[in-house]
Amino acid sequence: MITWRSAVVVSHGRRWPGAAELEASLDEGVGQIAAGASVRALAYPGLVGLPAVGERVLLNVTALARGLGTGGYAMVVAPVDTLPDDPAPGPGHLVKARYTPLQEMVLGVDDQESAHHDVLRDADDLAGLPVVVADLHSALPAIIAGARHAAAQAGRPAPRVAYVMTDGGALPAWFSQAVAGLRSAGWIEACLTTGQAFGGDLEAVTVHTGLLAARHVVGADLVVVAQGPGNLGTGTRWGFSGVAAGEAVNAAATLHGAPVASLRVSGADARERHLGVSHHSLTAYGRVALAAADIVLPVFDPALGPADDEAGTSFAELGQRVRAQASGLVSPHGRHRLVGGAADAGLPAALGASPGRLSTMGRGLDADPAAFLAAAVAGVHAARLAADRVG
Repeated sequence: MITWRSAVVVSHGRRWPGAAELEASLDEGVGQIAAGASVRALAYPGLVGLPAVGERVLLNVTALARGLGTGGYAMVVAPVDTLPDDPAPGPGHLVKARYTPLQEMVLGVDDQESAHHDVLRDADDLAGLPVVVADLHSALPAIIAGARHAAAQAGRPAPRVAYVMTDGGALPAWFSQAVAGLRSAGWIEACLTTGQAFGGDLEAVTVHTGLLAARHVVGADLVVVAQGPGNLGTGTRWGFSGVAAGEAVNAAATLHGAPVASLRVSGADARERHLGVSHHSLTAYGRVALAAADIVLPVFDPALGPADDEAGTSFAELGQRVRAQASGLVSPHGRHRLVGGAADAGLPAALGASPGRLSTMGRGLDADPAAFLAAAVAGVHAARLAADRVG
């Protein structure tokens, strides 16, 4: 069930492509929030327009009522007083967020009405295009930072990167400030939203068509596949939206790409199942992925310092733990190929220069450097594959 509240827009806040923050005064309290109090609300102007100050809006406050971690937002469902203008007539018949009250019709890159339909109709091959797969959205900026770092070290231009966003987390790509920052800085050439996800530069029906569009339409040198922000987890082996990372490996391999598995690593997570290599990576790549991928094992430089200041864990200790945990994924025990990824002394600076905010499970680069270094070395490896592919 949804918890609804009406409210009056008090002020406008930050804006980024596709999203706008508002302050709205509640007509009726919710949870610990009293009537008349202001809450942060998020509107997607492409869906509901941009409500004016003083305008009444209908809010979904379910997450606030239950204290869930959705960024602390109430979600604007609709303006009450003035309806947004009808969209201009145009092509496209793909419906995303299907059969929900906010279902949207979009033009798919693979749609019959798309200018790219003829190209994608018979497309079936990625021709060795590197595809980096991660189970958390927070890995995205780190992977790209690593790829750009590797290219700069080799004296090559930065790779042209496409991001294929799956629908395991947020459905609107507009929710991601990381995508907005990376896109505006030119670190991402295009965001392709697949499945029920929407709001990317290009819309696709499946991960497969998203990957093919990344090659044939975007002309990407490498692709990153990950869910949007706000993953869903239940503390169980299979009840985590990121297990779809294994299916993305299968899709990349089926289309003759070069799958690269980015390990979810932490030196700071207090939960034993996530310390070192997360059990979610072990499940996604060890049980769900039926095709072989390059598993990039981070090799941490001890000179980088402690992996976790509070626990005093060294990078040497963490590296040994990660290697032992990942051993079951690679030959001779598993189907994947082990690739060593040296986290050199220049990587932290490269990560720090990212225009996309680095944050995973509430921890930044300083609090959990291993998480971002592990993703970055996957990007380093993918950049080298991309360079080898073009000679």
